[in-house]
Amino acid sequence: MKELTFSELGKRILQLLVSLFILLCVTFVIGRLLPTDPVGAIVGELADPAAYKAMRARLGLDLPVYQQFWIYLQGLMQGDLGQAILTGNTVASDLAQAFPATLELATLAILISTLVGVPLGLAAALFRDTLVDQIARFIALFGHSVPIFWFGIVGLVIFYAGLAWVGGPGRVDVYYEGIVPSVTGMMLIDSLIAGEVEVFWNALSHIILPACILAYAAMAYITRMTRSFTLEQLSQDYVIAARAKGVSPAGTVIGHVLPNIGVQLITVLAISYGNLLEGAVVTEVVFSWPGIGQYMTNALMIGDMNAILAATIIVGIIFMILNFLADVAYAVLDPRTREAT
Repeated sequence: MKELTFSELGKRILQLLVSLFILLCVTFVIGRLLPTDPVGAIVGELADPAAYKAMRARLGLDLPVYQQFWIYLQGLMQGDLGQAILTGNTVASDLAQAFPATLELATLAILISTLVGVPLGLAAALFRDTLVDQIARFIALFGHSVPIFWFGIVGLVIFYAGLAWVGGPGRVDVYYEGIVPSVTGMMLIDSLIAGEVEVFWNALSHIILPACILAYAAMAYITRMTRSFTLEQLSQDYVIAARAKGVSPAGTVIGHVLPNIGVQLITVLAISYGNLLEGAVVTEVVFSWPGIGQYMTNALMIGDMNAILAATIIVGIIFMILNFLADVAYAVLDPRTREAT
């Protein structure tokens, strides 16, 4: 049985870097093909042609695309992500403020989707072809099919405007803004660190609805995959042997099946978490959530390529690292994978 060697680990890291470089190339080229005018967004539509030309040269947009890309890469290697047209700040400082909001939203969403999706998938497999299974499959199918923005709008109308059970758009009410000093950038954690319990509950009332809506799509995927993994294991000899020894169906699933599908679930959860970080754009726009998704949307409107590229790189790196860690965990924990390596 071979362990995961440094050589194999190096190959995986190299694959990660190559994937990131390809992502960067594709995003840069597409950005230059977008029908937007970042120069016009800076100098205005009625600017003097000479001023327009000077700003275009200052941004390097008069150079061939390959030269622009090379200049960008040189700056990137030095940690320079450029300056954002939209805010006038450095892109790095903008992302340092926006990303923690997305991370907080996606983390709460993956916790909710895991706590609901895994038990629901196990129950669906355990009670296959019963009413429980049918309900679980319907919930999963519905969550996978209906657009997130529709859920967001309906959720705001019902739970915020109608029932007033949750807070509205944004991270906190206006009169709570600026009370809590930023330590992690995540409002729930920072409010607890500062001892501001009232701000914590207000922030929780604002995040719970977008987190649940964002979690629903991930929960649908997690439920389907958990059900599939469990059904595959229920036909194995060790399960039949456990049942023959008198172990209850629930005990068999929890004590025997769940540990055996744990490695596969790690991969599913890593992919889901990456998708939540990457796919929070619509949710953030609907709920005016000041995260990286809304930041990218605003940047796209004016063709702010420095902001778009940097945000894409951040999301891409996190998504690839999550997949990389899942692959490593799979190789380390699953004996069959190590034997096949």
